[in-house]
Amino acid sequence: MTRPTDLTLGQRPAGRTLMTADWLLAYHDDGHRLVPRGELVMEDGKVIFAGRRFDGVVARRIDFGSALISPGLIDLDALSDIDTYGLVTDNQPGWAKGRIWPRSYVERGPYEMYTPEELAFQKRFAFGLLLLNGITTAAPIASLYYREWGETVAEFDAAADAAGDLGLRVFLSPAYRSGGMVLEAPGKMVPMFDEQKGLAGLADAVSFIERQHGRHGGLVNGMLAPDRVETCTLELLRRTMDAARDLDCRVRMHLAQGKLELETMHALHGVSGPQWLADNGLFNERLIAPHATHASERDLQLYAEHRVSIAHSPLVSARMGGTLNSFAACRKLGINIGMATDTAPPDMLMNLLMGLVGCRVSEKASDAVSSAELFDAATLGGAKALGRTDIGRLASGTNADIAVFRLDDPCMTPTIDPITTLVLGGSGKVTQAVFVDGRLSMLDGEVANLDMRAARERAQRQFDGLVAKYPDRSWQHRPVSELFSPSYPLLAEGA
Repeated sequence: MTRPTDLTLGQRPAGRTLMTADWLLAYHDDGHRLVPRGELVMEDGKVIFAGRRFDGVVARRIDFGSALISPGLIDLDALSDIDTYGLVTDNQPGWAKGRIWPRSYVERGPYEMYTPEELAFQKRFAFGLLLLNGITTAAPIASLYYREWGETVAEFDAAADAAGDLGLRVFLSPAYRSGGMVLEAPGKMVPMFDEQKGLAGLADAVSFIERQHGRHGGLVNGMLAPDRVETCTLELLRRTMDAARDLDCRVRMHLAQGKLELETMHALHGVSGPQWLADNGLFNERLIAPHATHASERDLQLYAEHRVSIAHSPLVSARMGGTLNSFAACRKLGINIGMATDTAPPDMLMNLLMGLVGCRVSEKASDAVSSAELFDAATLGGAKALGRTDIGRLASGTNADIAVFRLDDPCMTPTIDPITTLVLGGSGKVTQAVFVDGRLSMLDGEVANLDMRAARERAQRQFDGLVAKYPDRSWQHRPVSELFSPSYPLLAEGA
């Protein structure tokens, strides 16, 4: 790669900048097109050319060599805290390991397990990780298990500033809910509700969007985020959809994602979550719904009929034994699918591989889905879910949201088709550069305005502090040593 001295991390280069590489993924007619040794030109945060040869005058030329210049990836359910899900990967059942509040904790009074400064930091650190993985647009998601109830305006004001500082396009507002699950006895979980808390959270989210939408040159965008369908009352969701219409924004809510949700919805309403929403006129194209792994055939038909988008995060689902049934079947129904990571690492390429494998296993067919279809979901599908045509593609007039992926990593030898190579053998670690709105946000593992190595050390200390508090909100309040055992027994002293 050749790089002029006036290309600076964290800044948008002045004048026209031409970039080339062995491959360019440009948008032409109605889809992505691979261009060997193609050229992309950006100016003032916009793409002005993406194709074979640009004949105009440019201020600088950058050759990334053996690489793919791609649209930046779109993450519809991007983890924005320090991931705790890995704690229960090999420590089951989850309800006994702090994943559900026991009644004793609720009666004593839930509390914030992070300080305001820690909440702000974890968003900033998570945003840096997204950029390292080639993600240029993100809709943040975080766990509410260690929260007093919902997310706060203060932490999202800090998140908006972090997005502007680091250079990440975000769709966000504080998550809220009117209910939650309580553990009454081993394996027995029941819902509890406080509708006023949910309505107050919605009001805070609306106020946040009214203040923050459009800040940092359009990097900050509003999106309403009710937590999960089983934790929301009908009144809360009606007001949410009314607010989304008035604000002209999207709504993301977890839906059809697990057995507990399905059982709870049938106990509360007699039908599945998708059916309940459709019956009450709340299913529409504004809704982005992770994860649909427990959607029935009838549910999926409702997604298609009402143009609801699925946020597909195959890695986190597969780790717990679930899968979308299936990516190919949903596409055949006409359902729009975007991609999401929803876990650490926020590696979208890893998720594309898991999505491809999961679909082919579900369909028992090696040709059920292609790498390109998964890549479409991570770019065009995500943009459609968000109601945008200026991201997820590289064409004249689109935002210059760009990810450059190296193709010369020894672990990916041989390089075949660049998309197939990245999906089958790539990982976020081959991300070489990221531009958002034409600004260089990440280059060679360095993120603008954030020392990721120092941040990683701080994140680990913060995580360790949170784990130390797990007994407070775990069944029978057992010590950490009993909640989370090592993968193999520790060798005894003196052995």
